[in-house]
Amino acid sequence: MKKVLVKTMLSVTVGFGIVAGGAAPSLAAENQLSKSEGKSLYVIAFKNELPKGYEEAIKKAGGRVVKALPEVGGIEAQSDNPAFLSNLKKVPSIEVASKEIPLALNQPAMIQNTAQTTALNQQGSLWEEQWDTQRVTNNGKSYEIETGGYENEKGETVHKAVVGVIDTGIDPTHPDLQKNLIGGRNLVPAGMDETETGDPNDIVDRNGHGTHVSGIIAANGNVKGVGPDLGIRTYRVFFSDQALTLPSFIIDGIIEAANDKVDVINMSLRLYNTSKTIIEGETYKTTADTLLWKRAIQYALKNDVTVVAGSGNESLNLDDKNEVTNYLNSLYEPYGISLKGPTTVVPAQMPGVINVSASNKWSKAELAFYSNYGNSAIDVAAPGGDFGSKYAETFDPVTADFSNLILSTWPTYLGTPYNYNAGTSMATPQVAGIAGVIKAAHPELKPSQVSAVIKQTAIDYGKPGQDAFYGSGEANAYRALMNLKK
Repeated sequence: MKKVLVKTMLSVTVGFGIVAGGAAPSLAAENQLSKSEGKSLYVIAFKNELPKGYEEAIKKAGGRVVKALPEVGGIEAQSDNPAFLSNLKKVPSIEVASKEIPLALNQPAMIQNTAQTTALNQQGSLWEEQWDTQRVTNNGKSYEIETGGYENEKGETVHKAVVGVIDTGIDPTHPDLQKNLIGGRNLVPAGMDETETGDPNDIVDRNGHGTHVSGIIAANGNVKGVGPDLGIRTYRVFFSDQALTLPSFIIDGIIEAANDKVDVINMSLRLYNTSKTIIEGETYKTTADTLLWKRAIQYALKNDVTVVAGSGNESLNLDDKNEVTNYLNSLYEPYGISLKGPTTVVPAQMPGVINVSASNKWSKAELAFYSNYGNSAIDVAAPGGDFGSKYAETFDPVTADFSNLILSTWPTYLGTPYNYNAGTSMATPQVAGIAGVIKAAHPELKPSQVSAVIKQTAIDYGKPGQDAFYGSGEANAYRALMNLKK
């Protein structure tokens, strides 16, 4: 596999701090916030639970509480006081506080070729285009064992398991998703852009990414998801068509999903965590948002939620922590941010999280060219798509074969109800769908048991046994469900 920094066809915006994002989009979002609010946002992690009088302590330091996250002992605060962080160091109950950096989703670019999508027969089944779902379900054989639900005598779908999708939202009117969408929540506050009113029910996808991911999990129409009768709950944490967010929104999404008792969380996003981070001259051994992320993941796992996350799209060897650090510094140093020491992907490399790399259509030995990898990092692979073997050799756009991409649902109001995409963002929901049908068939299984089944039944692509590209292998719903029937 060639190690390249992908700069064509797929986006390579890279994340610092909390989610995958690019430096330029982050600063653009920060400028937008400063214009609308005139104040900076901060994330604060207390040593234990939120103490009594924490709001007054924040007020005395020169800020105000914007959002409380009691389940993880954290808050989001706002202040225009330049001494705010210094003042917080005097509060003994605070473990760490840091400035909140707005970020952009690390999403593979939508393929800007409408002929590739409008040529599809949108009036009938698109199963023949879904090479990825065919492979993961053994050409639909897994549906004979478990679809994630069933139809009752009233013709209503009963969902035996629910997947929470923390993403850009969903098209709630999409005919392939309506039956399985059972609700969700908007966690973006009012004023983030002109469309944001703070309505908790506004889960409408402005970008397309969340709708595409949701279809891979549980579409049931012209396209089929891995679990076509699984329930979907969507947690919209990104705003605008640029898919911008803040760390506290995603942390809130994990907590909300766990409190809603979803069975699986899908996070087609990632952050990077280093042993030392320097932001505007301030040095942190850990940032508050990273610490609260870790607490939120543990909160989900303790509530029996299986968490699945993507490894990232930078073609980096995650075993080489310095390589990752050097790569991030090349992007962020011009913006006053520098990283030192080993770097890991969060949440994908956190204990208990299933870390997914992206396989492709044409090879059982190589990953998709953009996928991050690492023998100690990757748990399993799943189809993420690419542009075919010729493109992988030449990186010449002329050789791109669009049939190697992942087809799924797309917001109907963004031009077409179906679209192609590629990335670990597409691989992750394949595994989340598998986790969902496992839980539907065996609701008694704990997250560690679900993870073990997925890894034990993965198809051993790449080098025999655990390897840097595929981990335990390519995840497979049919093999997992058959194993549980024994």
